[in-house]
Amino acid sequence: MPTRHYGPITGVPVGATFATRMDLAKAGVHRATQGGITGGGDGSESIVLNEGYVDDLDLGYEVIYTGHGGRNPNTGRQERDQEFKEGNKGLAVCCDNGFPVRVCRGPKAKPPYGTGSGYRYDGLYRVEEYWRDEGSDGYLIWRFRLCRIPGETAVWSPLPLPSSSPAPATNLGPSARIPTTTLRIVRDTALSVAVKAAHAYRCQVCDFQLAVPTGFYAEAAHVHPLGTPHNGPDISGNVLCLCPNHHVMFDKGTIWIDPSKTVQPLGTPLKRPDIHPIVSTYTAYHATHFGKQ
Repeated sequence: MPTRHYGPITGVPVGATFATRMDLAKAGVHRATQGGITGGGDGSESIVLNEGYVDDLDLGYEVIYTGHGGRNPNTGRQERDQEFKEGNKGLAVCCDNGFPVRVCRGPKAKPPYGTGSGYRYDGLYRVEEYWRDEGSDGYLIWRFRLCRIPGETAVWSPLPLPSSSPAPATNLGPSARIPTTTLRIVRDTALSVAVKAAHAYRCQVCDFQLAVPTGFYAEAAHVHPLGTPHNGPDISGNVLCLCPNHHVMFDKGTIWIDPSKTVQPLGTPLKRPDIHPIVSTYTAYHATHFGKQ
């Protein structure tokens, strides 16, 4: 398995510029001299925004990035479906494990963030979610939403597991903390509480009721996601009451709901579907874009 380095490169500040892709690779910022993704199925370290796929959306602090594969090198248009492997799977691994991704932009990046000439390192981004979609050319593509990480202060890299029991820690103080600014969608808390209360905090997949010292705990899961570019509504017909385990499985597409209100691939009916009916348009959207069908 290749050695991966996630996070900043020592000596390369955010905003550093490079004349060519080869210079970018030599510096270790984006080691692939061709292709927009450095990495493989075990994880992807960096991406370059340059020329891009027609479905890319660059907002600066947030990027909707199209995975690789299936594009005609001459026309730049999609001519076949993308596959969930190599760099595409690697970006999903980064999302699921919290690995940051170095983002660079080149002269052909979409305005107004292109460099004009050369390449620029624009810092670390977190892969917040991934899903499949039908692209503008009618073929299946993988899409990734990356958001800028503020407050970069140190090299970030996962540590290998020790081969034997480590020595006792000598510094038992609190972990270092840095101030950050978070951009998030405001959820309707009253709505979420109402949905969970209506189900007595029982999961609509497994019916488990999780007891905690303050009472019971469950999570409100939006079926059609609220974030860009999904823009789902914050209404009761788009919210499920789930336990933490099944919330994660639902968000990651391990489970989804079919038109008969059956949870797939478990084959079990959705619990209490009549308490607050879920709109079938939203379950269809989730199954199409996230469900592993």
